[in-house]
Amino acid sequence: MTGRLVTVRHRAAPAGLLLAAASAAWVWAVTHWGGMQAMPGTMGLRLPAFLSLWTLMMAAMMLPATAPVAALYARTLTVHRTPRMAVFTIAYLLVWAAAGLPAYALAAGLGRAANLPAAAGTAVAAAVFAISGVYQLTPLKDRCLARCRSPIGLMLRYASYPRPSRDLRAGAHHGAFCLGCCWSLMVLLAAFGVMNLWAMVVLTAVITAEKLLPAGRLVARAVGAASIALAVAVVWVPELAPGLTGGSPAGM
Repeated sequence: MTGRLVTVRHRAAPAGLLLAAASAAWVWAVTHWGGMQAMPGTMGLRLPAFLSLWTLMMAAMMLPATAPVAALYARTLTVHRTPRMAVFTIAYLLVWAAAGLPAYALAAGLGRAANLPAAAGTAVAAAVFAISGVYQLTPLKDRCLARCRSPIGLMLRYASYPRPSRDLRAGAHHGAFCLGCCWSLMVLLAAFGVMNLWAMVVLTAVITAEKLLPAGRLVARAVGAASIALAVAVVWVPELAPGLTGGSPAGM
């Protein structure tokens, strides 16, 4: 009985560490952004500050759904589990930090839509919703989501990596699949407002449902259909995209 409890603790520890890190990121986000309105574009931040905030957001939004994969990977480690899992997690987040570079450029470009005539901002918002929705229905989305939902094959591949770089490569490789799976959802932050906490909460729930629920693929397709519907609805209700039309976040 004691041996079983120790095994359960060892399996739960990596997932618990990731969830603790995600919780800390959420606490920071809520305490610093809780009273702020959704703001367009880069929120006036320079690239280093934007990347820091972006990485923090990705930790809050992505780590909860990644915790089961981290726990599975940790089971393949026999020594130095804690520091090696730290390397795995850091490599995973570095992929999302790198994604902050095109995200900054995109946010800077789309942020100008808020200063354009209302019709132009609405058209940009419709395009963002449509692109996100269409990608949700593509085979590439399905492939990346499948790797996140059933990572056993990835674990076998990671076991073949040479020891010195194994954890770094495994974290980055899994991060790349997560990026391929979820970038279309992160693009929606440009429409809702990068600092829109309600949008972060909803998208985190969607990401977690896609990856962990038995009907995750159906969730992904439903979200894609909903996003396409928003591309149409925003024409009549611009407030649905406060990050691009300057509307109220309550419209979400």
